[in-house]
Amino acid sequence: MINKRLIRLCGNSKKYIALTIGAKWVSLLCNIAILWTVGSFVDALIAGTTLHIALYIAVLSVCACVRFIGDMYGARFSHMASAQAKKTLRSRVYQKLLALGPGYTNHTTTAGLIQTAGEGIESLDNYFGKYLPQLFYALLAPISLFIALSFISIDSALILLACVPLIPLSIVAFMKIAKKLMKGYWNVYTDLGDTFLENLQGLTTLKLFGADAQKHQEMNVQSEKFRRITMKVLSMQLHSITLMDILAYGGAAAGGIVALLKYQQGIISIGGLITIVLLSAEFFLPLRMLGSYFHVATTGMAAADTIFTLLDSPQDDDGTLSIKKIDHLSFRHVDFSYDSNRNILDDICIDVHKNQYIAIVGESGSGKSTLAALLMRMQRAKAGGVFINESDIQKFKRSMLTKTIGLLSTNSYIFSGTIRSNLLMGNASATNQQLQSALQQAQLLPFVQGLQDGLDTDVGEEGALLSGGQKQRLALARMLLADRPVMIFDEATSNIDCESEEMIWQSIRALKGKKTIIVITHRLASAQDADCIYVLKHGTIAEKGTHDQLFAAQGIYHAMWITQSELESLQEDAS
Repeated sequence: MINKRLIRLCGNSKKYIALTIGAKWVSLLCNIAILWTVGSFVDALIAGTTLHIALYIAVLSVCACVRFIGDMYGARFSHMASAQAKKTLRSRVYQKLLALGPGYTNHTTTAGLIQTAGEGIESLDNYFGKYLPQLFYALLAPISLFIALSFISIDSALILLACVPLIPLSIVAFMKIAKKLMKGYWNVYTDLGDTFLENLQGLTTLKLFGADAQKHQEMNVQSEKFRRITMKVLSMQLHSITLMDILAYGGAAAGGIVALLKYQQGIISIGGLITIVLLSAEFFLPLRMLGSYFHVATTGMAAADTIFTLLDSPQDDDGTLSIKKIDHLSFRHVDFSYDSNRNILDDICIDVHKNQYIAIVGESGSGKSTLAALLMRMQRAKAGGVFINESDIQKFKRSMLTKTIGLLSTNSYIFSGTIRSNLLMGNASATNQQLQSALQQAQLLPFVQGLQDGLDTDVGEEGALLSGGQKQRLALARMLLADRPVMIFDEATSNIDCESEEMIWQSIRALKGKKTIIVITHRLASAQDADCIYVLKHGTIAEKGTHDQLFAAQGIYHAMWITQSELESLQEDAS
């Protein structure tokens, strides 16, 4: 079971695998020398010849020391082989994620990625550190033993060598079953991990809706499925090990019986008999150990398939162009769909000039947020394209885009740590004065100044110690600190209190004329100050113009404005 692609990918582990094999082989030669010396000592003792005890002790001591050193370095090289492989694989997975960007979730789940990069790669420890060295050592050891024992009894050596292939044949017999079973095992395992992570993240929601019992039952079903396939794997491994034990001990017994017959016939000495009997097990132990490592390695192989699936995920090639300044952004006849059934966006044309304030409005599901994803290169247009100045966005380096375009969405993440550490992600070299200025612009400074630890106040996991509005204003301050020339606000005030919403919109309006602003919102009152408003309906641009122009036209925008105004009026009356 050699995965050529995996070995080629982790080529820097090859030398350590070779060194591990060499160290094992040196230990084997020392063991042969030790047992041969013991046999010679027994023959000399029985024959009554002069015993050079000091010489025997010296030989045994040297061989034991060399074997100890060989075992020690073998373990060290084994660890280095697996460590290099894991380091390489994690680096490749990380590089792939950087290449995929925020759109990595189109190819894998977060829980699946965690398991692949964590336990999946960790399970390859045995493949590189134990299985591969043992595979080649298991081929080398029987040949070395055959040569050594052939000087004592060629018949016994031939019998032992002939029985050796029975173990790899048994491994091959179980290989197809094991590979299929382990692939199913890993899939069930990752599915269970996905469900667990999802339920853990949504535990509060489950409790609020009383749906935790239902999810508990679903988890029980998946856990039972995982238990059953685990039992199948263990059963297969147990049967395989039992068969290998029978073959190993049976082969050793056959070699020992032949040696005993040769001794009775006076062909070999008692010392030779002892040497053959003690070394006969060494013929089969390497292959027996290989069989044990094989079962562990199959888990790694199943994980490797998942890793390769991720590494083979299609991605946009990173561009080569740099961005010095943005004078013009445009969507030119853009079509987009997640599948072939229907278009999410159809023939979209939008022009945004430097320091212009553009609003994109429409009902939920009209395709507004997809435009932001296209502009951030999280998705790619099916037809048409997104252009910066006069160059297709795909031609620009992804790193240049993130340094030029900022995005504040409804799910902007607040990391555990302090207010300061979250702000410094926007500008690592920012001074206290700059941090306070950004907080002032986001209208969060009075709140922070009122805290006992100020900027060094801990915000908790995902900003749990802040309100929804405070988290969003902190995210806004972080983006203001990053000072991108183009800022996208994608439903930036959804699901927060009215006071925080108004504060955020005041901050956004204060940027008008200073930055290129693209506001994506379903709330029309937030868009009325825009230089141009694009109205999306069913993935197409139904109307465009200023607030006054669209309102006077009495079309879709006018109808949406009247409806929203009436709803807000009813809410005010109710309150």
